[in-house]
Amino acid sequence: MSYLLKPLQAGALTLANRLVMPPMATAKADPGGKVSPAILDYYAEKSAGGYLSLIIVEHSFIKPEGKAGENQLSVADDDVIEGLKKLADIIRRNGAKSVVQINHAGSAAVPEITGTTPVGPSAVVNPRKGSIPREITRQEIADVVTAFGDAARRVKEAGFDGVEIHSAHGYFLNQFFSPLTNRRTDEYGGDVHNRIRIHLQVIAAVRAAVGEEFPILLRLGASDFSEGGTTIGDSQIAAQQFEKAGVSIIDISGGFSGYSIPGLTGQGYFAPLSEAIKKVVSIPVILTGGITEAQAAERLLAEGKADLIGIGRAVLADSKWAQKAVESL
Repeated sequence: MSYLLKPLQAGALTLANRLVMPPMATAKADPGGKVSPAILDYYAEKSAGGYLSLIIVEHSFIKPEGKAGENQLSVADDDVIEGLKKLADIIRRNGAKSVVQINHAGSAAVPEITGTTPVGPSAVVNPRKGSIPREITRQEIADVVTAFGDAARRVKEAGFDGVEIHSAHGYFLNQFFSPLTNRRTDEYGGDVHNRIRIHLQVIAAVRAAVGEEFPILLRLGASDFSEGGTTIGDSQIAAQQFEKAGVSIIDISGGFSGYSIPGLTGQGYFAPLSEAIKKVVSIPVILTGGITEAQAAERLLAEGKADLIGIGRAVLADSKWAQKAVESL
């Protein structure tokens, strides 16, 4: 178990202390990306009662040119820290731990929003957006790596309990990981070890910024579910390297063009991915994917599919879902 999981424990590990609210984009930040009253109200409502052990705050942009959408939360400059402190404080007072997911949209960014041409590992069509980015240079890669570290520092200074690096759903780091969008012939392209080189650099920058005792999570798109895309075998190799680099928890998702995958149904539909990752790492693994019933979450834990269960859309629809789930058991 990682040091993040230990504070969540209350005696034996049960569903009551293994529930995670994964990042769900609210588009409730103010136009500049700062914390707004609407965001404070939203997370106050979702964290009320402390029934969720961990809340992963929605993906937040690390650079203006990496912004994914209107009213997205920002961790891109020090001016946002004071507002983030208010958000961290509300979640803490409600009895939950909190993590902020930090992200760069890469070729999934929209020029009308960012005012710049999107960048990606290669000048190939982004399957999610249909647009062709400009291939990012080595110097720009170094700048993005630095920006991830700076963003993580802000998250820590704001008083959150950890930070999550986003490498899923067709965003920047996922674009490097996936052969669908990474056609580079330099040290950042080719085999899986080259395709995760930037991830390892980001992890190192984040670790340097937050210190050794601050938990780092990484959300991994563990399969593109597309021909020629990332496979679970790639992700097992990547997860092992991420653990060695200092990642505390792996948060499993899938699908290059979003987490809703045609043909994947049932509660915990990413369980084959999380189970495969659990076999090769010793750090905790989070499973999300269509889980709407407490009994299903308990079963997935009992079967060893994951260490923590992420409940997203069910909590989005019903803020008292976690309370009802815990009380039902």
